[in-house]
Amino acid sequence: MDKRSFLKKASLAGLLPFSVPNFINASSEHSTSREAKHMAYELTQKSAKPYLKPWSGSEETFWEEVRSHYKLVPDFINLESGYYNIIPEPTLEGLKQNMNQVNLRGSHYMRTELDQDRHKIAKSLADFMGCPQENLIITRNTTESLDLVIAGYPWQKGDHVIYAMQDYGAMKVMFEQVSERHGLTQEIISVPNHPSSDEEIVALYESKITPQTKMIMVCHMINITGQILPVRKICDMAHSHGLEVLVDGAHCIGHFEFNIQDLNCDYYGSSLHKWLAAPLGNGLLYIDSKRIAQLWPLLADYEKDPNNILRLNHLGTHPAYITLGIGDAINYLNWIGLKRKEERLNALRSYWMEALKDIPGVVINTPFDTGRARGIGNVGLINMTPAQMADRLLNEHRVFTVAIDYANVKGCRITPNVFTTYEELDHFISAVKTLAQA
Repeated sequence: MDKRSFLKKASLAGLLPFSVPNFINASSEHSTSREAKHMAYELTQKSAKPYLKPWSGSEETFWEEVRSHYKLVPDFINLESGYYNIIPEPTLEGLKQNMNQVNLRGSHYMRTELDQDRHKIAKSLADFMGCPQENLIITRNTTESLDLVIAGYPWQKGDHVIYAMQDYGAMKVMFEQVSERHGLTQEIISVPNHPSSDEEIVALYESKITPQTKMIMVCHMINITGQILPVRKICDMAHSHGLEVLVDGAHCIGHFEFNIQDLNCDYYGSSLHKWLAAPLGNGLLYIDSKRIAQLWPLLADYEKDPNNILRLNHLGTHPAYITLGIGDAINYLNWIGLKRKEERLNALRSYWMEALKDIPGVVINTPFDTGRARGIGNVGLINMTPAQMADRLLNEHRVFTVAIDYANVKGCRITPNVFTTYEELDHFISAVKTLAQA
């Protein structure tokens, strides 16, 4: 038996973990592919096409169709989409195609096409977010984006910063590090779970400003409760005092409609593997034009123009196909419609919160007002710790959540997704009611 026949038969018999590709006797195909212009970015634009047909059915059948685009585990109901949004099949197929193309073309692609593909992806992302491309770079996640600003800022001894205990831990740790290194002082506030007004929150930050204050860090959406803060009002207030504002928008892009420039912030970081549902390893950093030159890059780059944001964007050799997957994610979200997704996520959150709000022993840690929340919520139980609640939800009721037990928040964060059904939420609601009576 010759080698080719053996490999094919072994594959069919299940002896090999993969189907044998047409690499044997494929030299002519490789020659053709070298002559043709197969740009990975263009391939990703085509990969989701079968799913981009206009929808003519009912709203619920539309969401059934969306759910069919996800492969979901049968052993639990996933209500923890906040950490990582699993990507739908169209985006996953695009990722596979991109990986195959990058691997096929190797160094030729990396040296001759990657930069222009990243430029195209960045342009699509900037258009999606309503900001100029020259103010935006693609990073690997929110932590990298915001830490690049915190670590690269020209701090001087005695400078003062303000942030909240509800902010994400990685950025708080970075502020602690630069404080030790540069002699900064920090003011840490606590954002109420149920504020009476925007003005209450703005006044809270403003009350801590001193003549030495240089920067305020603020969450656009607090990750542990889902509360949306009045970022534009905070930025306007801060700028009236000559301060800069760093915004953590990890959970916002692809979650609800907004324009970065409308926020009037100086810096904005986000993770695209969350609600945009791009492949893991994609983030975004927006910097106002007048702030770019003052930052030191995390990794030195060949670009020396201090006003060119690409000076801050050196990544070294990285998995290019991950970045290309942003194009597929934007395509897929555009097919759903961002406003439609926003309304669906908000409806899912409102559904379970309204069902549980008057149950004895249940504590809702997220505002009910649509203007202060969208898809993320947090609920706790008086009779058990958040860790106990999360453990029992999973082991007794097959509902996966995450326990939050710090910064004035005691409960489980609940993050449904576009694949979540109301029947699944009914099961979750019933489980919480049962545990409240335990």
